[in-house]
Amino acid sequence: MSDSRTLVSTNTQIKNKKTPIWSRPTFSPEHGVILVLFGSFLTGAALAQRWTSSTTLALICAFFTLQVEHPYVVQIKLRKNWKLRYLVWGGVYSSIALSLAIFLWLQSSVLLWLYILVIIGFIVDAIAVIKGKHKSRVNEIIGFATICLSAPLAYGATTGSLSMAAMAIWILNTLFFSSAVYTIKLRRKKTAAFKPGVIYHCTATLIVISLYSLDYLSLVTALSFTLALIKLVVVFGCKEWYRQAKFHSIAIFETRFALLYIAIASISLLPAHLPPN
Repeated sequence: MSDSRTLVSTNTQIKNKKTPIWSRPTFSPEHGVILVLFGSFLTGAALAQRWTSSTTLALICAFFTLQVEHPYVVQIKLRKNWKLRYLVWGGVYSSIALSLAIFLWLQSSVLLWLYILVIIGFIVDAIAVIKGKHKSRVNEIIGFATICLSAPLAYGATTGSLSMAAMAIWILNTLFFSSAVYTIKLRRKKTAAFKPGVIYHCTATLIVISLYSLDYLSLVTALSFTLALIKLVVVFGCKEWYRQAKFHSIAIFETRFALLYIAIASISLLPAHLPPN
């Protein structure tokens, strides 16, 4: 058994040596953002109340657009030392995302406005990386806002139009997922203040209430944001555990609230009976 394991390990090392580093795909190490992307996209598709081939293409486009960020951010950080791997895969992901974006735009010209917002998000992120503020609260919120554009993207690609309801879902998703910025920051001594989180959640609650009062969100959809408030109360009540627990446990904690939010928000957007295709 020991000999066979050694043989397998040796073969693996030989294969790795034969495979150039630049040819190995690079993916975002932050798996939480993938959940945000798919969750937001699902709410947009639920609002559209149907799934078409354009919806699928929009999902693929959104996924590869998200993957573009990692190699380019790393390369910006290493701007004095160019890495072929990040340039190659950044180019591959960009080509796929851009091709699909253009195809979808030819079908739904209104998507151009979303593309502009995504480009702005990338530019702001790049500037933050250069200035060493990539993990600042403001930049992370802008990052979530950019990722959550997958909701109106799903709606726009499916229906061929945009609506205030689709943009309201974008804002709601951004507010909810950005709330994690203020809970996660509590684990670090430099950003462990509770006041910023309280101010954020109070402001976000007022925005959600405003969207509901303007009839851009239904009552149940608006109430899904209360999960962010409940999570904040739990974190405050168990702050010692939250600060000292392993990151894996915190990731599970945050993921459960995110999945519950996605489920409630998506189901609340669906009609009693889906229309026939």
